[in-house]
Amino acid sequence: MIARHFAVISLVCLVGLVSSPMSILGDEVTRPAAEELELLVAWMQGSFSSAAQAESTEGYFDIRLEMRRIWPQRDDGVWLYVEQATASRLEAPYRQRVYRVAAHPAGDGRWISEVYSLPGDALRFAGAHDRPELLDGLEPGQLAERTGCAVVLRRDGERFVGSTVEAECESSLRGAAYATSEVDVAADGLTTWDRGYDADGAQVWGAEAGPYLFARVPSADD
Repeated sequence: MIARHFAVISLVCLVGLVSSPMSILGDEVTRPAAEELELLVAWMQGSFSSAAQAESTEGYFDIRLEMRRIWPQRDDGVWLYVEQATASRLEAPYRQRVYRVAAHPAGDGRWISEVYSLPGDALRFAGAHDRPELLDGLEPGQLAERTGCAVVLRRDGERFVGSTVEAECESSLRGAAYATSEVDVAADGLTTWDRGYDADGAQVWGAEAGPYLFARVPSADD
């Protein structure tokens, strides 16, 4: 993965973002595994910006990424509302999803972040990362899983790295046949590299030079 250029921030501000990880993972899980899930989700949550990369590197845009936990009472993993928008059009995000982060079914120490689409006109939920009441009435059963698009993650020192599995994530965007995602998550930010390929394996959308670099935006409480 491309080296980070972010300043490392204190983990103190992340403490308490995930409650009762043992109950999320079940009675049989070891405490180290529960703490690892807590750390992964804490690093995933928050506000992120690619402004620095957009300013210094041609071909990259100033994108804002928001991830907030929802449905904390559920015990089938950690659910996150996810929103991406250009800095100039924050009110009209171009991507809205829900992720479910849980232990990988293989039980081999990896994690899986499943991807779900929102029902109907997703823009009615825009801004739900700051206004959670917009999600009132929404339930997991209303979501549509994007089969094959889950990201499988593993701990690698002071980060979590992962990707989708081969060509399993179908996509028809801009002539694509499938899409891939590569992710690198750490305390100070994350990188994402989403690309679409046609049936012949030629890239038809997404950044070509490397992943987007998202720096964590400090909250008012930091």
